[in-house]
Amino acid sequence: MLLLPLLSALLGAAPLVLPGASAPEPAATQTATPQPAKYWVFLRDKRGVSFRAEAYFSAPALARRRRQGLPLSDSTDFPLRPDYLRQVQQSVDSVAGSSRWFNAVACWAKPHQVAALRRLPGVRAVEPMPAAELRPAARRLPTVGLADELTADDRQLAHRQTSSLGAEALRKAGLNGRGIRVAILDVGFTGASRHPGLAHLQQERRVVATYDFIKKSEFVYGGGMHGTEVLSCLAGALPDGTPLGLAPQAEYLLARTERTGRETFGEEEAWLAAAEWADRNGADILNSSLGYTDTRYFREQMNGRTSLVARAAAMAVRKGMLVVCAAGNDGDDPRWRTVGTPADADSVLAVGGLDADTWLATEYSSRGPAAGGRRKPNVAAFGSVVAAVPGGRYERTEGTSFASPLVAGLAACVWQQQRGLKAMELFHVLEQSGRLYPYFDYAHGYGLPQAVKCLQPSAATARPTLDAVTTTEGVEVVIRPEATLVLRPLPLRTDSAVAAPRAATADGRLEVPRAGKERTATAQPAPAAPDGIPLPPPNPEYCYWQLADAAGRLRRYEVLEVSQRAVLQLPTGAWQPGDVLRVHYRGFTLHYPLP
Repeated sequence: MLLLPLLSALLGAAPLVLPGASAPEPAATQTATPQPAKYWVFLRDKRGVSFRAEAYFSAPALARRRRQGLPLSDSTDFPLRPDYLRQVQQSVDSVAGSSRWFNAVACWAKPHQVAALRRLPGVRAVEPMPAAELRPAARRLPTVGLADELTADDRQLAHRQTSSLGAEALRKAGLNGRGIRVAILDVGFTGASRHPGLAHLQQERRVVATYDFIKKSEFVYGGGMHGTEVLSCLAGALPDGTPLGLAPQAEYLLARTERTGRETFGEEEAWLAAAEWADRNGADILNSSLGYTDTRYFREQMNGRTSLVARAAAMAVRKGMLVVCAAGNDGDDPRWRTVGTPADADSVLAVGGLDADTWLATEYSSRGPAAGGRRKPNVAAFGSVVAAVPGGRYERTEGTSFASPLVAGLAACVWQQQRGLKAMELFHVLEQSGRLYPYFDYAHGYGLPQAVKCLQPSAATARPTLDAVTTTEGVEVVIRPEATLVLRPLPLRTDSAVAAPRAATADGRLEVPRAGKERTATAQPAPAAPDGIPLPPPNPEYCYWQLADAAGRLRRYEVLEVSQRAVLQLPTGAWQPGDVLRVHYRGFTLHYPLP
């Protein structure tokens, strides 16, 4: 729902009675007394409040701050002033919660109470909390079946969802997330405490704290299975030991923050409360595969500053946590398409979804840019996965919901090795490890993060693979002969014409990246490994290209299948003054200012 006042609740005026007429009989559709609505009451200050960080924060939380050179506390950690809180409690129907970070109280109040609140000396502002729903960034697919019924394709996908990020390099380095604490904010974790693929978390007491912020209870193993799937993409395993995530030895904080389809108020409030709880309990990484989009906001409000959850996520980063969020599943929705919130915040690592077969962004993965032309998503990982579900079963499912924890697991391993990194330093390490870096587009971000690049950031720079030549007709991009020898020698030209920009889309949006029709012709059958699991198919060698203006905003971007060395031809007039052409092929990005 959009950010509109709840007029039906706020304008409960008495019915009009004309002179000499009888008052109407009460009816079920008439409301004699206005009903309370939910509000945030923002307070002015915290003067005079006493606070001891050592008594409030857990030891891991204090260690995280010391490690990153942060103060052990600041005013955003202090509790609310008791006198201000008492004034609010006495002026409203009920208090639902509070936020230290934003010095605010969530409450239910009637219109006359809201007017009184705004006159209180300790109140800075009163803002309505409209009905909203946090939506999981997942798309349901048919269930695979019992664990012993997994097909060879399912087992291959389970292997590839981690191997694509560099699981083997992490294994050789002995990295598995040990010593890192990860908070998962989600719908619910039904069956997670009894699933054999997650049993080690209970046996080794790696789930260190749980809380249901909807029901105000420590029990989180109900309400929905989405969180169970997400947790398995961090720490789960198949019965044969195949890992589903990269951080099985991390510690976990499980927070239920949303009730799909039934709770219409309070998910943002619960998300904020869970983030503060995660901070207090020493989370290093916060993963959230939930997001707001057009149920509450306009696209132009995806600016990282409007939504409460985006501001809360940014505050979590200030406290030294890496925040990883699903980009969203609205890429194929023409009304929205844009990365949702809190993934829209600049300091949040927004993760898009890749098709496991083509290695390209899925149609549903939400696109950038975020409002103001900001670069989103940041990276991408497989959106199609095998995940644990209740009853000891496994399910093939898809969505950026699962790309996010895959990357969060990689982040845990990198932080395990490089404990001295600050949160935003780790953020940039992950970006720069992307397979496309420094190339970026609004579908793939910087591409699939690679463990080897994270662990060895000083790896040799890729050799040039492309050249751009100005011709009388425009600009032509040609692959160097030596760049094709590893695969197969490619002709300069084939019978087909040189690839050229496609026409603009009907709605004026950027072209959705897509491969050419020859993709199946270059595919190779996957050989089988000794254990019977087919090895991953070779990563297709695509050519990525874009036109960007002088400010770095992308005018166009596209992905081409490579069947000849002359891969692209831009006719004169296809660009504007100051535009830059960037082309990426086999690890090298050509940067070519257009004449």
